[in-house]
Amino acid sequence: MGKTLIEKILGAHAGRQVSAGEIVDVVIDVRVARDFGGANVAKNIRDHGLGIHDPARTFFTFDCNPGGSDQKYATNQQICRVFAREHGIRVYDIDSGIGTHVAIDEGLIVPGETLISTDSHANILGAIGSFGQGMGDVDIAHAFAFGQVWFKIPPSVKIVMQGTPSPTATPKDLTLAALRKLGANGLLGYAAEFYGSVVEDLDLAGRITMASMATEMAGIIAFFTPNQAVLDYTARASGRPVEAIAADPDAEYAHTVEIDVDGLEPLASRPGHPEDVVPAASLAGTKIGSAFIGSCTNGRFEDLQAAAQVLTGRKVAPGVVLKVVPATDAIWRRCLDEGLIEIYKQAGALFGNAGCAGCAAGQIGQNGPGEVTISTGNRNFPGKQGKGEVYLASPVTTAASAVAGVIAVAGALPEQPVLFTTGDAAEAPAAKKQTAAPEKPPEKIRGRVWVIRKDNIDTDMIYHNRHLAVTEIAEMGEFTFGNLPGWEDFSRKAHPGDIVVVGKNFGAGSSRQQAVDCFKSLGVALIVGESFGAIYERNAINAGFPILVADLVATDLQDGQEIEVDLAGGKITMPSGEKTAGQAFSDVQLEIYRRAGLLSG
Repeated sequence: MGKTLIEKILGAHAGRQVSAGEIVDVVIDVRVARDFGGANVAKNIRDHGLGIHDPARTFFTFDCNPGGSDQKYATNQQICRVFAREHGIRVYDIDSGIGTHVAIDEGLIVPGETLISTDSHANILGAIGSFGQGMGDVDIAHAFAFGQVWFKIPPSVKIVMQGTPSPTATPKDLTLAALRKLGANGLLGYAAEFYGSVVEDLDLAGRITMASMATEMAGIIAFFTPNQAVLDYTARASGRPVEAIAADPDAEYAHTVEIDVDGLEPLASRPGHPEDVVPAASLAGTKIGSAFIGSCTNGRFEDLQAAAQVLTGRKVAPGVVLKVVPATDAIWRRCLDEGLIEIYKQAGALFGNAGCAGCAAGQIGQNGPGEVTISTGNRNFPGKQGKGEVYLASPVTTAASAVAGVIAVAGALPEQPVLFTTGDAAEAPAAKKQTAAPEKPPEKIRGRVWVIRKDNIDTDMIYHNRHLAVTEIAEMGEFTFGNLPGWEDFSRKAHPGDIVVVGKNFGAGSSRQQAVDCFKSLGVALIVGESFGAIYERNAINAGFPILVADLVATDLQDGQEIEVDLAGGKITMPSGEKTAGQAFSDVQLEIYRRAGLLSG
């Protein structure tokens, strides 16, 4: 039987052939920590008396807030710099750009290799046919120290894009078409491989755009078979020979998804849900206060060039703020050399230094209460890019909208820009008192339940990005569910030993460890969910925090009732005394849980 791309790559790094469902130790070629998460990685290594396996393969990248404009970010960056000097680790500091893009452009990784980072969009490396994965602080610390991590080989889905899009469609529109088809959890637990003539013809920038949003479909990674242009690019960047890699013709896929993109027109996602995709023209006239072009999804030179073509000879609408952030410093310099910065400045845009911009409360791109933003980013979860509302679109549509003052497609701009109004301010939630987590890991847990009958609860809802600089677990509990409507007061109501019951894809989104540790801070004993986001599941397992897969939201279980859960056996005793089955802990999960965490003795 042939192998999929992920089976080939991870098998080569496990030293044997592997198949979906196996748990193996995987050698990691490139290990990266960012400016959030990086300080905790250093702390984990110091606290456990560990060393660095191979400094030459180990890096820090400061891309979330490269200016260090927030004191806690600046502190974390300095902690990483000191740690890097102690261990001979290279730092791609505040002048470099987004770590995943730097890894490609600097030749740190080539097709067929492996990279992990504290970046939940590290799966962007699928664009060049490499394995990239966002992981939490504990995973990254383990890779720093030992050069490998355990990984469960996911099944693969084959996605075929059929037809010829309209000339106005961009790679971002193809991506949104896939998101519309697959939804927020359509790739949950899967690796994807994209095929079709329109995909094969994509340049590197287009492949990066599509690969970066596999996370928003809950996928492990989205692979693109490297074409000759990608192979040549990575060979030049790395200065070493690069071999072609492709799935075997007889590779086995869990299923195949066909997406009709024939005649595809520009698309956009409505606020709050990246998967809520509609034709951009259907939103025409929606008033905006700001626009953002950049992010790991659309910060390449080709993205900025396409937007600049729309802006040439035009001005941003009065009162609208256009913020532009290239992905890397090399792209910034190319924009300078080729006159793009002048076009943006003449149009009235703010052109910033390279980095992640508005994501993770970063340097540029946040919006205010009531503000409506159109953005080329990958996420528009409530609160992700500020306190306003965010629509997602391509660089071309975003630039056209900035000129129009309302959402508009490039071929249908109004004769005069539309002026804007502002919204009302929202108040931040008050601080709550937290409770220490239990010290011993019981294998049978009995407790009262909180039932949240909701799917796709993302990490911003669980633990908002404005608190990411918090590194002490004891301080995290008060922020739990602070951005989940109806559950903002959870930290006041929860008691030690409580059990949280949720629906599908719990923990979708970011790689932030705090979204697990906040429950430990409150003393929550267990989370039972129908399914979990891939990174969230790893973070919980590695932190020694018990999560169990079972569908309890479909039952008549109510808040305040008690259940008992046998983690090893997967058996759940309901309030009536009736027993129901969940997914028993795997040997790996149980062993890590008994040790109270991956890094514990």
